Amino acid sequence: MKRTIAVVTSSRADYSHLYWPLKDLSAHPKVDLKLIVLAAHLAPQFGSTVSEIERDGFQIASRIECLLNSDTDVGMAKTLGLAVLGLTDTLAQMRPDLLLIIADRYEMLAPASVALTLRIPVAHIEGGEISEGAIDDAVRNALTKMSHIHFTSTEAARDRVIGMGEEPWRVHRAGAPSLDHLRRSKLLTRTELEQCLQISLAQPPIVVASHPVTLLHDTTQEADALFDALEEIRRPIFFCYPNADAGSHDLMRRTRAFIERHPDARVFVNLGAVTYWSLLAHASLLLGNSSSGIMEAASFALPVVNVGLRQYGRERARNILDANPHKETILKQINIAQSTAFRESLRGMTNPYGDGHASERIVNVLATTPLENLLRKRSLLTNAAVQQP
Repeated sequence: MKRTIAVVTSSRADYSHLYWPLKDLSAHPKVDLKLIVLAAHLAPQFGSTVSEIERDGFQIASRIECLLNSDTDVGMAKTLGLAVLGLTDTLAQMRPDLLLIIADRYEMLAPASVALTLRIPVAHIEGGEISEGAIDDAVRNALTKMSHIHFTSTEAARDRVIGMGEEPWRVHRAGAPSLDHLRRSKLLTRTELEQCLQISLAQPPIVVASHPVTLLHDTTQEADALFDALEEIRRPIFFCYPNADAGSHDLMRRTRAFIERHPDARVFVNLGAVTYWSLLAHASLLLGNSSSGIMEAASFALPVVNVGLRQYGRERARNILDANPHKETILKQINIAQSTAFRESLRGMTNPYGDGHASERIVNVLATTPLENLLRKRSLLTNAAVQQP
């Protein structure tokens, strides 16, 4: 019999990581894939990216409207509550054998919590990482403890998950599935990318990917220095939209105001995974605080200036230059990143987050792991003397 595996995606960011696992699950003869789409995917202000999922040929089993058109932490909390309500009905009717979730977005607490109460085993991708400057760090660790199968991107992340008391047989180092695009997807040539985005790449642009810092009371405080630094740069600047977090509307407003003053600046509400990867391949620099700078840019030996607190603690390759959120520091690191010497120093570097084979590892485990007794976890942190059979 086929086992039913439900997968939750909430935004363009996690969908780009889930694309190849979804492809392989949908093609697996022993898997019945149920795709659940919610939150930013269904929001026009974030590009209604559900249409991209449909264009890629995936059947959507359930759509859950839950994202409030808000720019506050209260809106985030209410979004989480609405997601719990919607997912309860969906998963109670669906009753999958396994639920697959990914990463550290706050809305992923909803499917994990619902699955826990409905006794549905959870598999989690990209646990064990560190990002001390965002609520993502606590979310990620909570998801780990609510999950029953773990797929980590690095060996150090695997060690951290085991260190949280998870049994080693449950924890698999798969690599980051987003890197499978490099091996399995065809990136756009410069000409194709220029035609697709209606841009010129005669001068390689700076790509800016900056998100609210959700651990700070003022989630866009660090953006002040970033935009001040951008005013000093004389080359094309391409912005990617921020995540749907408290402060995202303010970042969008600042971005639009910047573009009005700078004719060589552009903003892209939604870039598909292959388009985004292709843009990184032709960029001069990635600037901001996005995890893509940490996890994916290394595959292109692309210099990254990582600003502020959000990604503090993450493992990183030598293409990363960290900058405190001060205009002068950011500009100093940008100058270093764009120097010939720094570019040359990145030749031959490898990406610590994987080799492009994550999806096949993930799908093999999901399709073959015995389901019996999967829900009962034996904590390695418990004193052996008080353990019961």
